[in-house]
Amino acid sequence: MAAAVAYQNTSTKGKDSRFFARISTADKALIEEAASIAGQSAATFVVSTAREAAERVLHKRGGIRLNLEESRRLVAALLSPPQKPTAAMKRALKLYRETVISDVNPESEKVRQRLSSK
Repeated sequence: MAAAVAYQNTSTKGKDSRFFARISTADKALIEEAASIAGQSAATFVVSTAREAAERVLHKRGGIRLNLEESRRLVAALLSPPQKPTAAMKRALKLYRETVISDVNPESEKVRQRLSSK
């Protein structure tokens, strides 16, 4: 499951950044009219609306939606014992250990030494 991401609400925090955008006269009039109806300044309306849209996009990207059958298959896969690695997986792991330096590769020091001796 994807981790939920919380974004700070800046409405009570000091504002220390600026954001500029060039827009058409028609867009400006539309935004000002909508802001007026919402009882907000155009700037407040733009920021709050853009923030809501940004949070929706990020939330949509970060979540996983499963139907009932997909959910059952996922749980079954998570609870079942792992399958034996295939020959292709073993080759991939061997190549990874021989070429990748990372925190999770137990062979990283050997790779590092091999690369520094060249």
